[in-house]
Amino acid sequence: MDVAAVAQLDRVLGYEPRGRGFNSCQPHHPIRGLVEELGPFYFLDPFIKIPYSWVMSVSAPISSISVDSKPPVAVWTQIDASNAKVALNGAVNVYSLGGVWTQIQASQKAWLKQSSNQTLTFDASQVSFFDGAGVAFLIDVEEAQQKAGGKFDLVGLDPRYQPLLNEFDPINNLFPVPAVKPKRSFVVSTGMAAENLINDTKGLVSFTGQLSADLFWSLRNPGQVRWGDFVNTAVEAGIAALPIVGLVSFLIGVILSFQAAIGMAQFGAVSFVGPLAALGIVREMGPLITAILLAGRSSAAFAAEIGTMTVNSEVDALVSGGLSPMRFLVVPRVLAGILVAPILTLFADIVSVVASMLTMLIYGIPFINFYNGMLAAVDVEDILSGLIKATLFGVVVSAMGCLRGMQTGTGAAAVGISATRAVVSSIVMIVVVDGIFAFISYKTGF
Repeated sequence: MDVAAVAQLDRVLGYEPRGRGFNSCQPHHPIRGLVEELGPFYFLDPFIKIPYSWVMSVSAPISSISVDSKPPVAVWTQIDASNAKVALNGAVNVYSLGGVWTQIQASQKAWLKQSSNQTLTFDASQVSFFDGAGVAFLIDVEEAQQKAGGKFDLVGLDPRYQPLLNEFDPINNLFPVPAVKPKRSFVVSTGMAAENLINDTKGLVSFTGQLSADLFWSLRNPGQVRWGDFVNTAVEAGIAALPIVGLVSFLIGVILSFQAAIGMAQFGAVSFVGPLAALGIVREMGPLITAILLAGRSSAAFAAEIGTMTVNSEVDALVSGGLSPMRFLVVPRVLAGILVAPILTLFADIVSVVASMLTMLIYGIPFINFYNGMLAAVDVEDILSGLIKATLFGVVVSAMGCLRGMQTGTGAAAVGISATRAVVSSIVMIVVVDGIFAFISYKTGF
């Protein structure tokens, strides 16, 4: 039919076009279908003006005729208080389940309140098509039935739809029963802990041997060491750590002096607080505090960096390319730890001693008295002892961070676990090394 003729008839019938084009010239009433079949009506325009009331009276019976007379895709039938049935027919998809789903839900909820141990049967013998929406509908009804303690039976489903249903395994996969972890006995827990300790010790011994060999290799072949990574790591672990090391060392010096002065004041020996604090700082507190801060900063950073490379298979790529991960990743970081640990310890010693000196001014001890007492109590051997201890701490901290990074597993939490293990292992090894060094110092007097 000509577009202009349709538009002309629309104006005659009292309709307004909704835009431009053929599809926009659609009247808002079912009588349009009748008009489009009658051909052009230019000749009727001067003679006929159809009243709007007549159009409505004609179109109302037409609109009252149901276009879709198909039965609903799911019919609820309550047999008795304990048994009900849902009969499926035709194509069970997202279009046919639009208004039926909520009706079945409402009927099921009302029926489940009547009694207990009820059985709902789904009859799918008349289903001609079944898709994911049908599976979701089935899961929803079955889950509600089982939550109420009832039974659910599916009968008559065509075998060709069974694989689709098995993919979802409605209740077991989407609504799994929480698994209860079996409780381990004390003997089993102790055995597993001992096994983990033995395996960890074996890994530590193997890593220590391989690292020692590669460190000797770096001394024989200094040109093959990756000095660029060494410098970057030294800057990150050393220069970047100066503010936090200085802050903590200053507070340690203040606290140590205050606590020692409180006890010494009872014996009138406040003047000995300065030499005592200085000796404790250079021999023990300076290296120990620096090592703990390195464990929290650098060891965790090493574990996170190498752990991320392990998770991303970059370490495996190095091995595939014929490169040693120990020489490529571990040796530069350990060498950087050996360098920065004594330097940071010396910086911490100076800051702590200055803080102690400032604190003793409160008790009336001038700088010159503090300085003279410190020179009398602290020897060069004491300073060297602290620096040697700090060097060992640097090796331990950097090595443990690299070891935990190399041991990183798979998964999103693996890197975080490795960083945590690196910090804990580093602190434990610091205490062990400190105890061994203290025993050696007691026996040798160094």
